[in-house]
Amino acid sequence: MKDPELLYLVGGVVAVLLIATLITRILIGRSGETAVLVNLRQRVNAWWWMMIVFCSSLALGKSGVFWFYGLLSFLALREFITLSPTPRGDHRTLTWVFFLILPLHYIFAGAPWYGMFLIWIPVYAFVFIPIRSALAGDTERFLERTARIQWGVLTCIYFLSYLPMLLYLPIEGYHGQNAKLLFFVVLVTQISDVMQYVFGKLFGKTKIAPKVSPSKTREGLLYGGAAATLIGTSLWWATPFTPVEAAIMSIVLVASGFFGGLVMSAVKRSLGAKDWGRGIPGHGGVLDRLDSLLFAGPIFFHIVGYYFDTSMHDSYQQPQWMYDALRLWIGS
Repeated sequence: MKDPELLYLVGGVVAVLLIATLITRILIGRSGETAVLVNLRQRVNAWWWMMIVFCSSLALGKSGVFWFYGLLSFLALREFITLSPTPRGDHRTLTWVFFLILPLHYIFAGAPWYGMFLIWIPVYAFVFIPIRSALAGDTERFLERTARIQWGVLTCIYFLSYLPMLLYLPIEGYHGQNAKLLFFVVLVTQISDVMQYVFGKLFGKTKIAPKVSPSKTREGLLYGGAAATLIGTSLWWATPFTPVEAAIMSIVLVASGFFGGLVMSAVKRSLGAKDWGRGIPGHGGVLDRLDSLLFAGPIFFHIVGYYFDTSMHDSYQQPQWMYDALRLWIGS
């Protein structure tokens, strides 16, 4: 948080929230506490808290950011599993998921040990989960139950953890400034969500997938996506991109955020729920607020890494302390 450009970004968001708070109070003063305005006030208040928590994690440095996203993964996975009925045979598997697979993944990410970060969940965890469930002896809907747990682990832990990993991208000429890149991804993706919602309410006529997400319209996506792209482009000075590159990356974030939200809505509807939870007034649950970031994080990370030829594998091999600890553990 010592970077003045990062403080400018935070100040800009605070200014927008102050304006939103003022407008909400004026509207409520004129029209009274209607259901729509009360919901708007809840959403604005929730955004204040989310902004405070997000900035607090940045102020604590890399460790604070990884702890913050580890906690978000825990809460998001908890909401996912809560909506997914699990038989007794899966309870021990879930215990391993919450208290071994998740913490170890964030330890590998924060260390950082990039190679293990990439394969720990897609290889080792995904092999372990069905083995542990099979050992429980419950064969009813085995494939469905196992795939459901794996999907929760993939999205709520693996995909989400790509956001803090942005802090480690070794981009030439941008050393020590990656917190702004994380801020850029979160800001553009979340603003795209808000803009699509607002423009959808104002001009939305053509629903894209009414059974999956009734609020997503073609007009909301086009106008809201264009507005988010313009805002993202205007923030090029805080990123390693030129204005044209910032515009292209904003389009990538808008598209991946939209499809991430759409897919998670489809999953949610298939489970018979409107929201993932009730933890954030006006927004639903933690996962309702994170769904658009789940696809945007890994896609953005790998595109930027490829474009700047960051060579993460070479830059972040297994740390010596972790190598020594593993050798001590296996007794050699």
